[in-house]
Amino acid sequence: MKTRTILVSLCVFFLMSFLLPAADVYPGIDVLVERGFAPIQGKNIGLITNHTGISREGKSSIDILFETDKCQLKALFSPEHGIRGTSDEKVATGVDEKTSLTIHSLYGKTQKPTPDMLEGLDVLVFDIQDIGTRFYTYIGTMSYAMKAAKENGLKFVALDRPNTIGGAKVEGGIPPLELCGKNTCIHPIPTRHGMTVGELALLFNKEFGIGCDLEVVPCKNWKRDMLFDQTGLMWLNPSPNMKTLNGAILYPGLGVAETTTLSCGRGTDRPFEMYGAPYVDGETVARELNSRNIPGIRFIPWTHIPTAQYHQFKDEVCPGVFAIILDREKLDSVTAGLHMIQVIQKHHPEKHIDRGGFKTETGDPEAWDKLTNKKMTPEEIVKGWQKDLDKFMEVRACYLLYQ
Repeated sequence: MKTRTILVSLCVFFLMSFLLPAADVYPGIDVLVERGFAPIQGKNIGLITNHTGISREGKSSIDILFETDKCQLKALFSPEHGIRGTSDEKVATGVDEKTSLTIHSLYGKTQKPTPDMLEGLDVLVFDIQDIGTRFYTYIGTMSYAMKAAKENGLKFVALDRPNTIGGAKVEGGIPPLELCGKNTCIHPIPTRHGMTVGELALLFNKEFGIGCDLEVVPCKNWKRDMLFDQTGLMWLNPSPNMKTLNGAILYPGLGVAETTTLSCGRGTDRPFEMYGAPYVDGETVARELNSRNIPGIRFIPWTHIPTAQYHQFKDEVCPGVFAIILDREKLDSVTAGLHMIQVIQKHHPEKHIDRGGFKTETGDPEAWDKLTNKKMTPEEIVKGWQKDLDKFMEVRACYLLYQ
């Protein structure tokens, strides 16, 4: 009976996701073409992109910029996971087979384009699908590239794309400056920032003193309350272990578990929806989480085997929980994530520990202590972030491009 109930719940959720109305949203690359490549016309271009840089019809931005006679595509730059989005380790510089252009890796020893890489270029163009979470590294790559553009006298053009998890909700802590500066936490913004990459580029450029010659080519027909499945755009896994929209919605909150001794289901077909470890009592954890009546979400006992290379518990049986989103409007993934961390640590205090990155991903240096030693409720912790969040919302409002 339990298995049947689980299957019915999942089937209902998947059916509802297919019934959501889809709009005709066009990403920045389509708008750029529509405008006759005006911001980059006659220029030598370097393109920072990966497999997610495609038009509404699915054509690669690399091919679009390489084939047009309006500009000259001279070099490619790849973020974490490489130009094809399949690598789960440091990425080496290489050559694109189709265009024979050099692909400069920005995820390895070099994370900011060097003067040698930029030689002969007039403009850096950024076109990558982000998922709306501070510690997802693509926006860090964008910030580094903007700084390089400023230092080397290049223009920077951000081809905008929808925020995968929507642009209406803003959640989470804002890290102090001492935790910032790496591409997993490049600037002090909330965990779920509710901004597109174009809007972030505008904010980064002014509020954090980059000061490059910046132009954003906006999306067409996107509205702030749209999630990715309402855009009509093609889903491509933004990274090897970001395989579903549900996983992306949960990532800003439950995803911080990757900084603890938990598996997040990497290597399975639904990473960031399932969490566990060999030591976890999934039945007990799920029961207590559900007793807390966290809005918009329920947990069921679940066992998985992570298979992703280099990740903890690879090929080990990991009992734990599966997170089912019942109402994504009511769900605050950050609060839900704090609840999950607290409950698992309560029942497994000796084995469930912070491996060192929890403060950075939550944005609060004291978050682990508040949850575990001070026994503060997640709601109390989130309330303590509100003053800084309110200030950010005032600043953020100046850079929003969409209704």
